[in-house]
Amino acid sequence: MSSKILALSDTAGQLQPHLYDYLLSVSLREPEILTQLRQETAQHPAGDMQTSPDQGQFMALLVQLIGAKKTLEVGTFTGYSTLWIALALPPEGRIVACDVSEAYTAIARRHWQTAGVAHKVDLRLAPALDTLEHLLNDGQADTFDFAFIDADKENYLAYYASCLQLIRPGGLIAIDNVLWGGQVADPTADDEATKVIRVLNQTLHSDRRVHLSMVAIADGLTLAMKRS
Repeated sequence: MSSKILALSDTAGQLQPHLYDYLLSVSLREPEILTQLRQETAQHPAGDMQTSPDQGQFMALLVQLIGAKKTLEVGTFTGYSTLWIALALPPEGRIVACDVSEAYTAIARRHWQTAGVAHKVDLRLAPALDTLEHLLNDGQADTFDFAFIDADKENYLAYYASCLQLIRPGGLIAIDNVLWGGQVADPTADDEATKVIRVLNQTLHSDRRVHLSMVAIADGLTLAMKRS
């Protein structure tokens, strides 16, 4: 990495505040309802779990680029990323949103309703692995266009395995937090979440079932496109 890039970035690939503010000023086109939800979530005690606005917009663009209609989200929180995706979907598009918290998703439901996309969101309040297994047992393998994984890190490998079965050939999986604040590259970090993400990253790197790219946006986003 060049010294110039290092001067503009933090250790996890994040831009320094002044440059990040500039990026948002010339790139972000965030609808007012999304701004309201992001600002409300920022005041939440767990607000640091929220997807960044540039990443939300990036995923919305990906959804549009691949012409997605049937999408999946593992980890919904207050519904910010869900709302980006729902707004990007065509009128007949749908997103299956997996979460376990009624309290968090109550905030999401309110904003989905205000945005006029509540009919696009199929919220499943249950452990995500149970929901994914139900979808597979229901014959929905190879039918989803796009999946976003952003939930408990300890289950990331299992989420990826299930989503890869559910995604159609040519479909796209986006996995959040793959840089994990830089801890994945810190040999002294040995907590369970860090170890799982390291294994996931290595697994994806050698998985010839997908085309792969890790993008240094926010806390790291891996894109895996299922091969035909």
